[in-house]
Amino acid sequence: MKIYTKTGDKGKTSLFGGTRVPKYHVRIEAYGTIDELNAYIGLVRAQKIDQHTATILLNIQNELFTLGAMLATPSEKELLKSGKQRLTIEKTDTNKIKLLETEIDAMNETLPTMTHFILPGGNTIVSHCHIARCVCRRAERITTLLNDENSINPQILIYLNRLSDYLFVLARKLTQDNKSLETPWIPEKAK
Repeated sequence: MKIYTKTGDKGKTSLFGGTRVPKYHVRIEAYGTIDELNAYIGLVRAQKIDQHTATILLNIQNELFTLGAMLATPSEKELLKSGKQRLTIEKTDTNKIKLLETEIDAMNETLPTMTHFILPGGNTIVSHCHIARCVCRRAERITTLLNDENSINPQILIYLNRLSDYLFVLARKLTQDNKSLETPWIPEKAK
């Protein structure tokens, strides 16, 4: 597989199925941001973390590749000639969303109750996790815009929303695992 094709040298790229669009197209922004999110999650996974979390993050990275492929496929190309879905939603179905919710609930059981917003930071791994959360929120916003223009599988938006929640709670767990301190945000007037 050749890495450079030169077909994008004039600022256009191909969606799955061959449709050419500008590289700034909302569909490209959506799956490009999913790719960026995947890279940040890989960075978190590369840190010193427990095996269970590393396994969950690897599963999430695989899910994000599927989401990216789904977003790279225009609705008119979703069906094969046989009438079957080109990409199934089994990778973004409610079971995957339920898994994130189960993980969030399990981590929350071990964490202190939140009484304030928390400032991102504490140590490097926690900061990387917060960056991944922010990129996930951006991916969700861009994908919502794409959905307004061209309806997509609604499970994708739910998955991204839940994933950002998971990353927030994971950041709190990693803070605890690394014996770091959470810094609460206390507005000036409240001090």
